This record gives sequence, structure tokens and C-alpha cells, in this order.
Amino acid sequence: MNRTTRRLKEYIAHCHECYVSDAAGLPFFRMNEGEAFARKEEQLYSRGASIIKNILDGHIIRHQSVADKELYDYILYFQHVIRQGGQLYMEEQMQLRRAVLEDGELSDDYLVNEEGSGMEELPVKEAELPARDTDAPEYRRYNRLDAVRYAERWWNTPNPAYKKFENNCTNYISQCIHAGGVPMTGSGSRGKGWWYRGSNWSYSWTVANAFRWYVSGAKPVIKAREVQSPEELIRGDIICYDFTGDGRWNHTTIVVGKDKENKPLVNANTTNSRMRYWNYEDSTAWTPNIKYKFFHLVD
Repeated sequence: MNRTTRRLKEYIAHCHECYVSDAAGLPFFRMNEGEAFARKEEQLYSRGASIIKNILDGHIIRHQSVADKELYDYILYFQHVIRQGGQLYMEEQMQLRRAVLEDGELSDDYLVNEEGSGMEELPVKEAELPARDTDAPEYRRYNRLDAVRYAERWWNTPNPAYKKFENNCTNYISQCIHAGGVPMTGSGSRGKGWWYRGSNWSYSWTVANAFRWYVSGAKPVIKAREVQSPEELIRGDIICYDFTGDGRWNHTTIVVGKDKENKPLVNANTTNSRMRYWNYEDSTAWTPNIKYKFFHLVD
């Protein structure tokens, strides 16, 4: 191990120690990360919950030289054991970060793929939103257990049967509910149906905005009923997020558990997360204008 790599590993270890004990002590901590961390602490307190143990790790996945700088991309992986009343559960998350070194010394560290920053596979125009399904296959019973099993198996590693996108949230959710028995419909036209075929796919399969409108559209193959509160959701249901409240839906998660107050705990991709509290107040993408859509899948 050379001196630079050793120095970076020492820095990562230091970051891990600070992350939960004194986040503001991180030398390159961005303001939005600090605000997200503070909201997380407030959220835990309001729920009567606390982090009682942290298991943190990090490893370098890529190195490149750019001019006089050395860029190291690394995964920050943490597990929080959370106690809420008499209930214990483990929240997990993986962040892709980049450390910048100049002359062997750290000069910056930041999130590479920040939540809320281009969380769609490509932009969607109104004309590209999914059209009505006229060839929808017969709907099979939705198997929530299978959907949740898939969500747990693939939350932190991509299924090689599918393309992995830089912003993978909706692709991952589509895979989960398809594993639960929801059949694909359509092919060829990316603006129609909900499908994935080899090297092609519909907008509704991969794009959060298209997925949200498809689920609530006319005769979708995904049979879902919109409900008004997160407490009405159960495992295998879906939450859609519009972080800024501007009408463009940015993110999608699947419910995999409930906390002691009957609030959803969700899995997601892009920032790969497991058993994360549903409202995403701990995200750098969160704003006071956030909007949610809660969909109960019919089984």
C-alpha cells in the first residue's frame, strides 16, 4: 500500500468516526449534508428513536489522475442499529463519494451522485409519458413477499440481468414489483406500457416521473390504489417523491418494513438504502416543498 492510498484510508476511517458522533467535524462537509444530518437527528428524536450502534466501512473502487490532482472514488457504507421503544432494526446505506488529493494531501471530498440531482435516466417530455395500455396481459396476483425478497437481495448490488443506470431508483423498483408477479406490457415504443427487453426499455420502467404517472394512469398493468397516508401502506407498496414540489417526480422507493409507529421503512437505489425512514428528511435532496404519492399495490 503506497503512502497516498494509506493516507486516504486513514481519512475514510476518520470520516466514519465523525459521521455519527460529530458530522460537523468532517473537514469537507457540505452545508446541505450538515442540514440533512441535523434533520435526521431531529427525526429520530421526534420518533422516540435513537442510534445505539454504528458499523461503518469504506473501500476505494476507482482512481484517476486529472491534471495535478488524484481522484479517488470510494463507497462509504454504514449500518445504524436503531432502537425505537422495544423495537430494534438496522438501517443501511451506501454513498458513492470522491476524495481529491493534491500533492498527496486531501483537498476535497464530496458525494458523486447526490440525491435529487438528475435522478432520472433521461428527461421526459409530456409527449413521452406512457400512453394507455391496450394490450395489457392478464394480471396475476401480486406476491408482496417475492417483491420484498427481491428488494432485500438486490438493494446494494445490481442484478446482472438488467442494465444499471447512474440514477437507478426506478429501474430497481420496477424490477422489484416485476419479481412480485406484475407482468410487463408493451415493447418497442418507449412511451407506451411498462417493459424491459434486452437493450431497450420503456420510460415508465426507468424514469421516476414516467413511472409515477403510469401507475396512476388509465388501465396500467401495475394495479395500484393511491392512499392518503404512509400508515396505510404495507410491505411491497410504493412511494413516489417530488423533492421540490414542482410537479416533476424524482424518486421511487419500495416499502420493506414498518417502524413501531406503523410508518414505512423503505429500500431504494441511486443512494442505495435499506430500511430507511420513508420521508427522506435525511436526504440532501429534501426541501420543505416535498410532495409524496403513496400507492398500495392491489393483490
